[in-house]
Amino acid sequence: MKQGNNSGQIRVLDQATVNKIAAGEVVERPASVVKELVENSIDAGAQGIRIDLMASKNEITSISVTDNGTGMGREDALLAFTPHATSKIGEISDLDTVRTLGFRGEALASIAAVARVTLVTRPRDNDLATGTRIVIAGGEVRENSAVGAPGGTSVLVEDLFFNTPARKKFQKSRATELSHVIGILEGIILAHPDIAFRLTYNGTEQVVTGRNATRLDTIARIYGADTARDLVPVSATAPLVAINGHISRPSLSRKDRDRIFLSINGRYVSSPAITNAIKEGYGTLLPKDRFPVAFLALEIDTNLVDVNVHPTKKLVRISREPEIAGVVREAVRKTLSGHDLIPDIRPIAAPRPIVADTPATMAALSHSNSYQFPVTKPPAVSEPTHTGVTDSDRRLRQTELAPGPAPAATLPPLRVIGEFGGIYILATTASGELLIIDQHAAHERILYELAGQQDGSGKRVQELITPVILHRTPRESAVLSELLPSLRNEGFQIEEFGKDTFLVRTVPIILGKLEDTSLLEDIISDLVSPDRGERVDNRERITRIVACRGAIKAGTVCTPEQCKRVADQLRLTKNPFTCPHGRPTIIRFTREQLDGMFKRS
Repeated sequence: MKQGNNSGQIRVLDQATVNKIAAGEVVERPASVVKELVENSIDAGAQGIRIDLMASKNEITSISVTDNGTGMGREDALLAFTPHATSKIGEISDLDTVRTLGFRGEALASIAAVARVTLVTRPRDNDLATGTRIVIAGGEVRENSAVGAPGGTSVLVEDLFFNTPARKKFQKSRATELSHVIGILEGIILAHPDIAFRLTYNGTEQVVTGRNATRLDTIARIYGADTARDLVPVSATAPLVAINGHISRPSLSRKDRDRIFLSINGRYVSSPAITNAIKEGYGTLLPKDRFPVAFLALEIDTNLVDVNVHPTKKLVRISREPEIAGVVREAVRKTLSGHDLIPDIRPIAAPRPIVADTPATMAALSHSNSYQFPVTKPPAVSEPTHTGVTDSDRRLRQTELAPGPAPAATLPPLRVIGEFGGIYILATTASGELLIIDQHAAHERILYELAGQQDGSGKRVQELITPVILHRTPRESAVLSELLPSLRNEGFQIEEFGKDTFLVRTVPIILGKLEDTSLLEDIISDLVSPDRGERVDNRERITRIVACRGAIKAGTVCTPEQCKRVADQLRLTKNPFTCPHGRPTIIRFTREQLDGMFKRS
């Protein structure tokens, strides 16, 4: 701070400037206006809310939000534009129990400070009352009059940021601003499926939902029936939180978190901790770089939720957050464990049929655009090799050595009918489904579950006749040295053997007789490489790598008997649907889907 004897350096800002500064925190863009006005309508008990946007070539020019809520009398209507005037709380202690969406008393005053606002309102439950019309521009009241009006409230916002050109300059294209509006509305609508919403843009309907719809119906309205079909319901009740909603099967995932919608006590919010808990609940059902689709509504004791963290009220602070996140994680895990997660193939456009090779049709084909096989190099004949058969037998023997009684099968009996490309096993079920099994992903899942059955204290190990010496770089040595205790718990007895050198004495028995030391090199190389942001502990990471490296390799042609052993072992796993990295192990074609592809009626 500048020091000196000069007076007049500190001054109290005028109210207009204060309001504009407040508006900068609350009103960032047109979507902020929509959010604040719609939340006010919900708090007013509206059963139907209509949002109308008008835009010119370059920008959104007006926002209108109309509801059939409780409405207001003239005195309250004018007071509503006063900074920090609110009907939601009366004293500081009310913040501990607030359940309304707006309570700070900043929204209308902030919007009116940077736009031209027209409010028309009348009490809904008083047919004799007169409506009120108030017009405010830049925070100044231009009109306050009586008017005929239906019960409820309508707010029209025009010329947003007309008196704050710097803020107006940073608005994006109208398409971008519209996408932000729809994004905000989607979250609010999903949190309140019992309210009818209608959004129009230059007179064209964009989003329409019905009153008293189920959440799943609302999801189908917004995201389509295909998305709704890939969802499973979630419901859980614990002392701290009640959870209801829907999550996607692993076959429906995204590269980002944008389709994870959370509401807490009816408020659409963001919570990184809860979002991470949802992802973690999928465990190995999803790759680390994929995220599920989820629509969850949480009810939490208001004393544990602080919604006063940010002016826009999007972020919340949750007390006992780790415990609540744990309940969410377990609810997701249990829900998924009780469902058939084999992905179905969606109907696709069938290729043009291959016609019979009669002289006439062959002549016609040579002069038409009918179906042509792609010109590729003829593949070599794929046959099981002696080395491949021996290696596959060794690997399959290890996964048949699970201790204890055989577990219950999670898949129906499978009849193997062939293999394709040294990668895929073809099988059928008694119900007539065709299953395609990724042999590497399937065996990786089998190994993963076998490796995770025992705690470190009971891990079965195999001593190497000749210890293996590993040489690492200085960086890799530092990482490996820290991992030695975790590796020991998983069956790897590894000792430091001089500078940047290690001696391996034992390995987990599921790796079998270690005839090829390159397998061990591969495992250690994977372990000391960057984890690329995986949120798993050392034991989980080691188990996944061992399973991946110990499984039958893609491209290894298996004999019919070996294919059957893979299918039979997969049936006995707890989670046969994905490999430990989240890739699917099985794809299903139903008879109806195949008939559709071949245009059979």
